[in-house]
Amino acid sequence: MDFDFPLILMIAVAVSGVIWLLDIFIFSKKRDADDQEPVLIEYSKSFFPVLFLVFFLRSFLFEPFQIPSGSMIPTLKVGDFILVNKYSYGVRMPVFQKKLFDVGEPARGDVVVFFPPNVDKYYIKRLIGVPGDKIRISNHTLFVNGEALEYEALSDEELVEFAEILGTPCGFSGNNQIVKEHLGEKPHYVQKCSQPSMVSRNGSWTVPEDQFLMMGDNRDNSQDGRIFGMVPEENLVGRAFAIWMHWPELTSVPSFSRTGAIQ
Repeated sequence: MDFDFPLILMIAVAVSGVIWLLDIFIFSKKRDADDQEPVLIEYSKSFFPVLFLVFFLRSFLFEPFQIPSGSMIPTLKVGDFILVNKYSYGVRMPVFQKKLFDVGEPARGDVVVFFPPNVDKYYIKRLIGVPGDKIRISNHTLFVNGEALEYEALSDEELVEFAEILGTPCGFSGNNQIVKEHLGEKPHYVQKCSQPSMVSRNGSWTVPEDQFLMMGDNRDNSQDGRIFGMVPEENLVGRAFAIWMHWPELTSVPSFSRTGAIQ
């Protein structure tokens, strides 16, 4: 069962804040100086500042997320805990996601948290196409506005880094491969099967105004824009910018070896 934590947090802030204000202006004036505060009022006064601070930080600045699937391998692994910049694409109302004012624009290559069309669940993918782009995929090669993206083979050092992934069974056909894909300002790693899956063989899309095309870095094993379509601008939550912990399951020990910026 999925809980709407932002909504629950907002309600907790509102309730504790109202109780505190009622005590200041009404209840406290009816108590004698020696009377003890009711437990509910005491808890509200204690928790409201903390709840409000957490609510403000999560709503307007940075929000933590955990990666639940392997669709962004090798960039993000299952159990990575990431931080998302909530104001990268504009300041929005908490919970309702209504944009209040612009700050920046989404760019090709960004790793973005968003809600897919008609799905009330967070997804995280890489932004491939911005409004007006013509995107095509053919046998694992991405074309942006008619130009094929550059793909770079891994160095000896990178081959060692990804040794646990390279050559393992892909799940569709052949083995896993990793290459560097040049999209946006910085290159990033992409995992592919040696033989493309159905979603990586052929496809073409024109990105409409105020919408975006997302794809996972695990290019053959990702449910993304090639399946659910374009993501409206109002569905964007923020830009993922850092990994701060890796903890794949409760029985394991948290690790900080993957801490760093997300490319």
